[in-house]
Amino acid sequence: MAFRLKSLLPLGLYGRAALILIVPVLAIQLVVSLAFIQRHYEGVTRQLTEGVVQEILYLRDLAEAGEPVAGTAARLGLEASLPAEPLPAAPSREWFDLSGRVVIESLQEGLPGLRAVALVEDPRRVLVLMETAGGELRVDVPRRRVSASNPHQLLVLMIGTSLLMTLIAYYFLRAQLRPITRLAAAAEAFGKGQHLPYRPRGAVEVRAAGRAFLDMRARIERQIESRTMMLSGISHDLRTPLTRLRLGLAMLPEDEETQALQADVAQMQRLVDEFLAFARGDAMEEPQPTDPAALVRGVVEGYTRSGGQVRLAGVEGAGSTVMRPQAVGRAVENLIGNALRHGTRAEVRIAGTDRNLRIVVEDDGPGIPPDRREAALQPFVRLDEARDPNRGGGVGLGLAIAADVARSHGGDLRLSDSEALGGLRAELVLAR
Repeated sequence: MAFRLKSLLPLGLYGRAALILIVPVLAIQLVVSLAFIQRHYEGVTRQLTEGVVQEILYLRDLAEAGEPVAGTAARLGLEASLPAEPLPAAPSREWFDLSGRVVIESLQEGLPGLRAVALVEDPRRVLVLMETAGGELRVDVPRRRVSASNPHQLLVLMIGTSLLMTLIAYYFLRAQLRPITRLAAAAEAFGKGQHLPYRPRGAVEVRAAGRAFLDMRARIERQIESRTMMLSGISHDLRTPLTRLRLGLAMLPEDEETQALQADVAQMQRLVDEFLAFARGDAMEEPQPTDPAALVRGVVEGYTRSGGQVRLAGVEGAGSTVMRPQAVGRAVENLIGNALRHGTRAEVRIAGTDRNLRIVVEDDGPGIPPDRREAALQPFVRLDEARDPNRGGGVGLGLAIAADVARSHGGDLRLSDSEALGGLRAELVLAR
């Protein structure tokens, strides 16, 4: 029961706030309405009916004394006839006539010899038939004499005031909730690698949370900028001696030892480039609207021109997406490169929804065991000898770079078995 009730509650902050406002107002209206109708309204009806009972008893006494009752009834605002026309034997009223029940009960209690009461023949009148010594006396009583006036004015006023107060309360509550939604939007955008302007507003607690977020964002951005600047310096310092080594080796006679040294220098250059690409992560690149289909198609065509058996197998729902195109392009290149390095062919698919964009790369290679997939996403991890850089493998950063790019875009990199080709399936998920 609790689970079913929870599933019916709104999920959004505005919906829950509206529910918090509406439920108490409805509860107050129900309590006030029941108290007014059941106590005050019915109590007033009973008092008015008891006053009319005394007048009817007076007319009965006149009828039993043999005196005419029509003139006296007219002066009392009633209509009386003796002998009377017959009425239904049982008291009759409409089911929705709440005050009619009180009227009938009061007349039955106060009028001995009452034969019948009818409230349905004319909704504006109460017909009373009672037995007297002079015969049956019929008295027509205007309904307004025995029932309190319709309280719809009070109910309308109460409902109108409640709606007005609800709107005012919702306006002020919305002013308090808006800073929270803006903070959530800024935090979500920062998780996707985007930078939204944000200024703390609202209550003291919300302002404190906003300032804490801004401080955290500034610290992370300073850390990323410092790391990028440091690595840029390291890149310059490392590439300069590597360039001198390459030039020096080029001037030596060609032999096996020179070729081995040149291969070592090329490997060192590749290690430096891969390490800098992983550590930098394109942090300084600004996100921009990008066509993912065109981006991936360009990467696939580049591998195709170099002789790789890779094709774009399908594109679905790939609209413009805000991303860092160089970072995403590098991640796709790494995934395709891994697929072709450990397999003979690869297929790439793009599928997009309103919430995310998925770029899937599948190959026909040996794949990765499920118990080692998490380790494969760690930097500098090589799972077997085939991935040894000295034997033509990578340096253990391809999947780590792709995973880092996915996380910087609010997504994830998922590894599984390929059903189409039988090898590894790498799914790059980017939030939209």
